[in-house]
Amino acid sequence: MVYIILIGGLLLGLPIAFAILAALSAFMATGDMPYHIRLVATEMFRGLNSYPLLAIPLFILAGELMNESGITGRIIAFANVLVGGFRAGLAHVNIWASVIFAGLSGSAVADTSAIGRVFIPEMEKHGYDRSFAAALTAASSVIGPIIPPSIPVIIYALIVSGVSVPALFMAGVVPGLLVAVFLSIYVALTVKTETVTVDPELSGPSPREALIGGLLPLLMPVFVVGSILLGVVTPTEAASFAVAYALVIGVAVYRKLKLSALPRIFAGAMRDSAVILVIIAAVSAANWLLTYNRVPNMLTDWVLGNVDSKTTFLIAVILLFLFVGLFLEGIAAMLVLVPILHPIAVSMGVDPVHFGILVIFNLMIGLITPPLGLCLFVAEGVAQVGMARLTRAILPLFLVEVLVLLILTFVPQTVTWLPNILGY
Repeated sequence: MVYIILIGGLLLGLPIAFAILAALSAFMATGDMPYHIRLVATEMFRGLNSYPLLAIPLFILAGELMNESGITGRIIAFANVLVGGFRAGLAHVNIWASVIFAGLSGSAVADTSAIGRVFIPEMEKHGYDRSFAAALTAASSVIGPIIPPSIPVIIYALIVSGVSVPALFMAGVVPGLLVAVFLSIYVALTVKTETVTVDPELSGPSPREALIGGLLPLLMPVFVVGSILLGVVTPTEAASFAVAYALVIGVAVYRKLKLSALPRIFAGAMRDSAVILVIIAAVSAANWLLTYNRVPNMLTDWVLGNVDSKTTFLIAVILLFLFVGLFLEGIAAMLVLVPILHPIAVSMGVDPVHFGILVIFNLMIGLITPPLGLCLFVAEGVAQVGMARLTRAILPLFLVEVLVLLILTFVPQTVTWLPNILGY
């Protein structure tokens, strides 16, 4: 009955959080002691009763404020100065603008929306296929949750005790840059210069003005992540500083952010935060049931008894998360599976920070895979090219990111090198 409600709700398009809560409530209402329907509400609130969770709505609000401040245009101009002169330069600007924007929002969906509105029509205007422009925008936005500050990293650190946010932040830098480099190599090798205008200079400021204009946006992630690494503030406090920084830049420096727009911006940030927090609450209640019935322990014993190598385990984890990413939102999948798989990974000798970045990157790839890839939907909403055409265009970019995932999996130093150098 429980599985019928859960699967039926998902098939009918019910949000994952509400499908879980419906199934859990039905089970608790009909189960024997100690099950009781009031436990659903109790465990939901227990799951949200965490001070570090405040960092999520604060980082979302900071990203909204920075985007409203006209930051996107300045980032694009800055990236154009850096890589716009290369072969297929406008595609490279798309990719590296996502790298810079990643340090502001920490959200792949926000990156796709903000950058896609500018780049998809601009790339089409200069000879790129519209579906390729949309696919590249969605694929490069996967970098957003990997490079710090990152909302999924904060959530992962909340799930797994003993793994620090600064260590995970630093561990995501090299993987994020690797994704950008490999996507750039793919673009350089496949985009035909005879059919695409070699990147025109985007209309806007001079190179000197673009570089100066990009400094203030770039200082935000340096300020936020640097203060955390130095131990001056916690991630939650750093998120509040990010909001203050975005407000000052938008209102007093750029003067693009109107005070009259703040209620709308705050309401949008609250709505986006609520989506994530409801998922966390629902999965927290479900995890109580799994833990009470010793499901994680039984799965751990079974894996340790049947999987005889770390390599086999990591390959199985990759396949599992790639499959789950087709149907589940990344944060929901992380909340359900990480409490089960993390102890197994540690028992297998996998570095906890390495495993965390693998899980996050793996699930972020799910954002560009049909049928439920959120970034794919956002890019299609901007491009209006049809999901079938966009899926064909993104397939090779998906394979490029899977290649990077395999490198990160089997060359763990690509993930652990930077945090080890910094003493984490």
